[in-house]
Amino acid sequence: MAEPGAWKFDAVDAPEADRMMECIHCGLCLAACPTYRELKLEMDSPRGRIYLMRAVAEGRIPMAEAFIRHMYLCLDCRACESACPSGVSFEHLVEGSRGQIQRRTEGLPGLVQPILRLVLNGLFPHPGRLELLADLLRLYQVSGLQRLVRSLHLIPPALRLGDELLPPNLPRSERRPPGSSLPPAGPPRAVAAFFTGCVANSLLATVTQATVHVLRAGGCRVLVPEQACCGALHIHAGFRDVAKGLARRNIEAFLASGADLIVTNSAGCGAELKEYRYLLREDPAYAEKAEAFSARVRDVSEVVTEFPPEALRPVPERVAYHDPCHLAHAQQIRKQPRELLRRIPGLELLEIENPDWCCGSAGIYNLLQPAMALRLLDKKIDTIAAVRPSLVATGNPGCILQIGYGMRRRGLQARVVHPVELLARACP
Repeated sequence: MAEPGAWKFDAVDAPEADRMMECIHCGLCLAACPTYRELKLEMDSPRGRIYLMRAVAEGRIPMAEAFIRHMYLCLDCRACESACPSGVSFEHLVEGSRGQIQRRTEGLPGLVQPILRLVLNGLFPHPGRLELLADLLRLYQVSGLQRLVRSLHLIPPALRLGDELLPPNLPRSERRPPGSSLPPAGPPRAVAAFFTGCVANSLLATVTQATVHVLRAGGCRVLVPEQACCGALHIHAGFRDVAKGLARRNIEAFLASGADLIVTNSAGCGAELKEYRYLLREDPAYAEKAEAFSARVRDVSEVVTEFPPEALRPVPERVAYHDPCHLAHAQQIRKQPRELLRRIPGLELLEIENPDWCCGSAGIYNLLQPAMALRLLDKKIDTIAAVRPSLVATGNPGCILQIGYGMRRRGLQARVVHPVELLARACP
């Protein structure tokens, strides 16, 4: 093996040599990895991908098409981290490798790369553009245009899945002026700065409304600082410099708010916000600030478990719960959402088989790797259908959209909701 100083990766944001060597190739990650379970290919397992990373870093194989394919077929779901006895931080390795791919190659093949760059770098960092897109999508639905283009099969194949992922009857997004402050509904217990997120606030406004309602009912003053995209999608894709810029903007805004807690209702956002301390660890101006920021980040289920609303009303539903990957594996939050759902009178919580297996959403993985995403989604819908729920609950916007699409595709009637929506129904 080459000495670390001879490694071929760039010095900036590269997978760390010591972290690669932590993998002992025991194979306990194999059964946890979605792509290995489906394909049974060693190079599409966590240890196989680490082997490839080392081979490229040591100059034994080129950073060519095969390497890029195996790196981007990973869902970055982090299930391997839950299974790993050595504590390998696979997320940092695969995301660092994708960063190297974006720095040193032309990226993903065909039109995928320019479209990915346009969407992630031209849309998500700009809240105004996202709001405009959400308004256009609502108009597309309410005008009947969506029904027309579907009936006439006018949607290009590349856009068809994106159209089908849209939930029916998009609600208007929750647009609160930056700096909004909403008082608690009862005795004050904490000040929470709410990270509204991009997808949740634009396409799932009812989740935003429910989150604010439940936090206030539990005694939180809710602040809404001016904010940017969390950068998770950029990190997953390899656009690390863009993600760092977004992180710095959020750190400045949220630390200036003086809030006790930084709360998010998105598992993917929460996982990335907690990783700012790693992303900016080498930035002399922001390393300490990033550490302070990440230490305050909480998923809404953590906060509401600590500050629960009182005197809940009955919600007579049979609810199947799906663990979002970035809640269960990245943040190790499994108990709190279930505990909150069990507190609701009249609600029957149903456990599905393999609740923490990925649904195939994984940020925009379902758009970049639709064939693998649909294989995983079909298995998830099988486990949900087996318990015959009236509702499905999950704490991540991407999972809500993906599983909702899967339910409609099967002709199943159960809607997919965020746990806070059920709590909001139960709150007086």
